[in-house]
Amino acid sequence: MNVLNIDIETYSSEDISKTGLYKYAQSTDFEILLFAYSLNGSPVEVIDLAQGGAVPEEVVKMLNDGETELRAYNAAFEWYCLNQAGYETNLEQWRCTMIHAYYAGYPGGLDKVGKAMRFENDKKKSATGKALIRLFSVPCKPTKRNGGRTRNMPHHEPEKWELYKEYNRQDVVAEMSIKEKLEGIKLPKFEWELWHTDIRMNAEGIKVDSELVESALFVSDTWNEYLLNEAKELTGLENPNSTVQLQKWLKDKGVNAENLQKETVKNLIEETEGDVKRVLEIRRELSKTSTKKYVAMKDALCEDGRVRGLLQFYGANRTGRWAGRLVQVQNLPRNYLSDLDDARNMVKRRDLLTLDILYDNIPDTLSQLIRTAFVPEEGKKFVIADFSAIEARVIAWLAGEQWRLDVFRTHGKIYEASASQMFGVDISTIAKGKENYHLRQKGKVAELALGYQGSSGALMAMGAINMGLTEEELPEIVRMWRNSNKRIVDLWYAVGNAAAEVVLNGTRQAVNGILFSREGDLAKGLDFLTVTLPSGRKLHYVSPGTRENSWGATVITYKAPNQVSGKWETAETYGGKLVENIVQAIARDCLAATILKLTDKGYKIVMHIHDEVVLEAPMDVTVKEVCDLMGEELKWAKGLILRADGFETGYYKKD
Repeated sequence: MNVLNIDIETYSSEDISKTGLYKYAQSTDFEILLFAYSLNGSPVEVIDLAQGGAVPEEVVKMLNDGETELRAYNAAFEWYCLNQAGYETNLEQWRCTMIHAYYAGYPGGLDKVGKAMRFENDKKKSATGKALIRLFSVPCKPTKRNGGRTRNMPHHEPEKWELYKEYNRQDVVAEMSIKEKLEGIKLPKFEWELWHTDIRMNAEGIKVDSELVESALFVSDTWNEYLLNEAKELTGLENPNSTVQLQKWLKDKGVNAENLQKETVKNLIEETEGDVKRVLEIRRELSKTSTKKYVAMKDALCEDGRVRGLLQFYGANRTGRWAGRLVQVQNLPRNYLSDLDDARNMVKRRDLLTLDILYDNIPDTLSQLIRTAFVPEEGKKFVIADFSAIEARVIAWLAGEQWRLDVFRTHGKIYEASASQMFGVDISTIAKGKENYHLRQKGKVAELALGYQGSSGALMAMGAINMGLTEEELPEIVRMWRNSNKRIVDLWYAVGNAAAEVVLNGTRQAVNGILFSREGDLAKGLDFLTVTLPSGRKLHYVSPGTRENSWGATVITYKAPNQVSGKWETAETYGGKLVENIVQAIARDCLAATILKLTDKGYKIVMHIHDEVVLEAPMDVTVKEVCDLMGEELKWAKGLILRADGFETGYYKKD
């Protein structure tokens, strides 16, 4: 089979970082400038389309012959851009080297992968690219010096244009180097099928209520201006939103504020009164970022009223879960308003007076309405369904914790059941109006915090203190939860010991159907701790080792991107953390299998968030039929009890 490696350079007046790929490529001035390719590993050819070059006919035919494997780094970009430019390509032929690298535990970004793999300079992505992209691929500011032009063409900077062509060539070289290095690591066939489904979903997009978006931005701007003017009148400051100016004003009023961070302002509001209190309340309101996602929706909105490209396949490369893009749908504010319809209509009418009277906080109201900006197309509805307590079900199944399995097989009230086990009381007494209902909160926080070897610190991080628990009682909650879940505790240590044995001695280990192995290719400098999941998918931990932590315990080390800086560095893991990765990965595979199943049945998924799917469905589709499909036993997870709950709605929301 032929393999065609491709990289393209493009132009559009749209800012791809704000609009995303799809609006970027739909721009009327979008064009492909350079087309670089290599056929079956041959020297890279660069076609200068911007200066009249043409892609060879045999290459054009390969894009849609149903046989040639098409490869690129972030191939979704090449696939969509080529099709927008008139080159018909077959999605099923495409494979993505970025996804391949993610699967193997490497970071995103062609340059970062090259560094992590320690490529020589001739195999790396060129470091000159960013400046050249700014020069030729985005609009330029008109000046007297450049004759008032808004775009740089090849003839304006011919020497730099030749550098751009070399940059384009080198991207193919770098992509091929990654592909060659990872040749022995095979993605399961269903992962490529899932990736294709994901691309179609992102390309289809989801409709946005643009009237609500525009009105929300108007209400926010108007309200913020009103608040700022009120603060100016109260303080006499030119800019009361300035931290320096406001701190000085507060000091003059006898209030010393070391900073004006969220928690500090909250505490000062409780301690002050009068004008000072009101100014601090205004400060809190002005600091809310309730409109950022509305702005992101507006920026990414295509001409047909849909936003596209909201999900990143394999965005969390440790577990394979999806990440959010642009609007960041994985992190949307929850909605608690009981009258969402009324609030939406008031915002659309731009009725600030009524909003101010009926709702305590306009920014908070706008924040709660963000979800509702996603709507189905006319004549359709949303069917929203999510797996119930999916991680709790998976870990119970994996550990063989029978009492938990019995809960999920029957009533499903895991918080109440957990409290019943921990405190030795009848579950019937942990209900509203009953004597032990207060124990439900303790069961809930324990369930949320302790499943992955967490202790008192995990309880506090989960908000145990805010839930009414005291710091003194947290160790006892940890003890009781672990005593009630001995098989889960055993699972942590079994997984940790198995992984350590593999890393230290290279011998394969199996724990409850999970296979731990040492795999790699020493000649290519590849070394992994792999974890084979029930689905057949593998988790990869790059360059594994061991070391003693500050507590004197042996922990497993591996290479991974730093969560904050993105720097490729050594990270640590242990039994409970490995179990968390495994459980979340299995939960992801449950969602993935569901996405494929629903799609095969003809349902149109327009979005999914965590363990929830959003279907744009005809009016005759029922919630029950969707939930029944999601609750079916998976062939690779015998005995895993899945349950989905759902509802139908005219806009996206939390039920």
